[in-house]
Amino acid sequence: MTRKRYQGEINDKERSKQKLIKAVGTVLKNKGYTGLTATNIAKAAGLSRRLITVYFSSVDELVETYVRNKDFWLAASGNAAEMIAANKGEDTKKIIEYLLQNQIDNFYDNPEMQKLILWEISKKTKIMYEVCEEREHLGSKVFELTDKELQGRNIDIRAVTALLVAGIYYMVLHAKSTDTTFCEIDINQPEGMERIKNALNLILENAYNN
Repeated sequence: MTRKRYQGEINDKERSKQKLIKAVGTVLKNKGYTGLTATNIAKAAGLSRRLITVYFSSVDELVETYVRNKDFWLAASGNAAEMIAANKGEDTKKIIEYLLQNQIDNFYDNPEMQKLILWEISKKTKIMYEVCEEREHLGSKVFELTDKELQGRNIDIRAVTALLVAGIYYMVLHAKSTDTTFCEIDINQPEGMERIKNALNLILENAYNN
């Protein structure tokens, strides 16, 4: 019979850290950003709250570790980084369209990300400021390419994209929080979601063909 090997203090520490990080997501999903207290996180993890300061020095550092480990924006961008690297400033509409379609799917399916956006627009914090900066960095790479393609044309693609992104956030948050229609469209139903996706593509098409 094979004896079970003792994993040691280092592995115990790592397991506890991962439990605490995971617990942040649980609390965020169930209680929102206002619920991210040491007591709530420790309870969700089934650990002593003292371990938060032992392993992370503060709740803020623990939350920051959670946000960075989740890579929400990387997941939402899909293969956009590869598309950006391969693009030479031609047919950039495909990149923006791809990003928006991925964003609405990921945002709709991820309650933790929904809570993060609510946190972002409700309270100014160092953590969310840095997250916003990372997201803007990705956008800047896309707009560098659109500037090449749309040079000399009267198209403010940044403003168009901003409105579409904001619309995605609001439509999803509205559907998840009220479970009612918006402009008689219910994106909780496949037909409603498809209508919004088609509208996103149509707006981009019209903008590029202006």
